[in-house]
Order: sequence, then structure tokens, then C-alpha cells
Amino acid sequence: MLSLSPELYGIMLDHARAGLPNEACGLFAGEILGDEKIIKAVYCLKNTDQSMEHFSMAPEDQFRAVADIRKKGLALLGNFHSHPSTPARPSEEDIRLAFDPALSYLIISLKDAEPVLKSFLIRGKLAAEEPVSIVRG
Repeated sequence: MLSLSPELYGIMLDHARAGLPNEACGLFAGEILGDEKIIKAVYCLKNTDQSMEHFSMAPEDQFRAVADIRKKGLALLGNFHSHPSTPARPSEEDIRLAFDPALSYLIISLKDAEPVLKSFLIRGKLAAEEPVSIVRG
């Protein structure tokens, strides 16, 4: 289970909308308590590909984010990106590029009027949906 506050979800959603018509991307970090991953920080990064179908994060931006995560004593929990015109499910490219099976991969679909947020665990060529919850406190 992955959980985050409405405020942090709002930051991701605003970043996704601001990136339109392209995909937006970033990292998130937090704490792991048993089977629950709690997002405590979001890092909105630039999609250097400037593409509607894929994304890349600049290594220097990733380095700064990871340095801040370590400074705060948090753990890197995963990355997020938007799908401007497709559902919130990993594309073949998303699955191929997933580099760590321990990470969560959040996707925000902006295809419909109401955004859809889903999280996935990707191991090998298999993507399994992970429960995600937006909670106060």
C-alpha cells in the first residue's frame, strides 16, 4: 500500500497539468512502515524529452533530489509521471525502463476530465497494480 496526503497529490497533479501537452515526471520519497509506503516528499522534475509519449529526468536533477532525500532521512519510494491522453497504466516503455522492482511507479492519467491516479510495482515484464490511498494526516 502506498499512501500520500491530498497536498502532495495536489503538487503532483499541478505538475502534470503544467507539463501538458507533454508528460510530466518526478520522484517521491518517504517512509516504509511494514507493508505501507508513506510519501512525505515530492520532487517535480523536468521532462527533458519534452514528449507526449515518454519522459526522461535530467541526471543532475535526480542527483539533487536524492541528495535532499538522504539529507531528510527519507527513502526513495519511486517515481511518478503523467499520461496526457492515455489511461493510468504502464506502457510497454514504462515497463521496459522500470529499473528497480522495490520502487513504486505512480501514473496520473489526464485523459478524462477527472484525473486518475494509480500505482504499480513492476518486476521483470510484469506490472501489478499497488493500492494507493490519499489520506489526511
